[in-house]
Amino acid sequence: MTSAPSAELRPGTTNTLVDVRGIRVGQATRIGDGWLTGTTVVLAPEGGAVAGVDVRGGGPGTRETDLLDPRNLVERVHAICLSGGSAFGLAAADGVMQRLYADGIGFPMGGPGEVVPIVPGAVVYDLGRGGEFGKRPDASFGNDAYVVASAEAVQQGCVGAGTGARSGGLKGGVGSASVVLADGTTVAALVVVNAVGSCVDPLTGELYAARFGIGDEFAAVARPSAAELWAARERADAESRETPLRHTLATTIGVIATDARLTKAQCAKVAGIGHDGLARAIRPVHTLFDGDTLFTLATGEREGAVGPFELHRLLDAAGDVVTRAVGHAMLAATSVRTPAGEIRCYREVFPSAFAG
Repeated sequence: MTSAPSAELRPGTTNTLVDVRGIRVGQATRIGDGWLTGTTVVLAPEGGAVAGVDVRGGGPGTRETDLLDPRNLVERVHAICLSGGSAFGLAAADGVMQRLYADGIGFPMGGPGEVVPIVPGAVVYDLGRGGEFGKRPDASFGNDAYVVASAEAVQQGCVGAGTGARSGGLKGGVGSASVVLADGTTVAALVVVNAVGSCVDPLTGELYAARFGIGDEFAAVARPSAAELWAARERADAESRETPLRHTLATTIGVIATDARLTKAQCAKVAGIGHDGLARAIRPVHTLFDGDTLFTLATGEREGAVGPFELHRLLDAAGDVVTRAVGHAMLAATSVRTPAGEIRCYREVFPSAFAG
């Protein structure tokens, strides 16, 4: 079931975060031999981007989020680091900082080359999902993701910070979406879906996000059969009884970007509305076991300040691109089988949804 929010809206060229000009994305992925984790790095244009953040849920794992308070000094960030590994994974941002420093990019502190790169970040819980609890991202993951960062369409599914992700018992991953507004402003999101809650309507088996596609974006996804839905419920009930804690440590994180010229306070507002987009795609969301965090980057490439009515339209679009990105993450995810067990993807659990 699909519907276009407005005839004036259309996805960007790639329908991913890099449709915001100047944004690059790099991902480091490690699978096998006990590994199932990774890191996703979002690079701002060389001069940085104005940024904001909104942190929700009961178990956040974050870095440099206080810096993004509109009352504080620094206006621009140079990258956002999203990683697996729970709190250990925050170390991945160190690798990004070192690469930025080597390239002379950062907050100027005086003489030539004296800069401090500003790299906020957030992490998801995926420890042990590859079979070994101690195999988690470190600074080398941030370094590797930085090296391969590009403006090409974002790879989605079980890559980068979404490698070991799961949501509501199904395989999660990285998803992305974009929209171009009637005035030419681009808004896009990249989301790492790793939630306690489910992205699937338990009454129908449909993805909640599929209802918010633009045009025929999710037209290939239908309602699955009653038999598949019943079997999925049975499996979910059995898993929750066996190891409840293991399946309830989570967190969904992501980045919203726009080419509009926003202030830090406006970026924080965009990030907050982005959480409305999560709430439309994941139920329940912002639980005690999630540390859901969304960042916003504004490159300011488009000239002119954003007035209240323009900001309203941008906020509405931000919520929708987050919802759509969650849908793409679930559709791009693939099943994994490791010594820690099996996590099946939506396509494998509900094959009848794609029969047409």
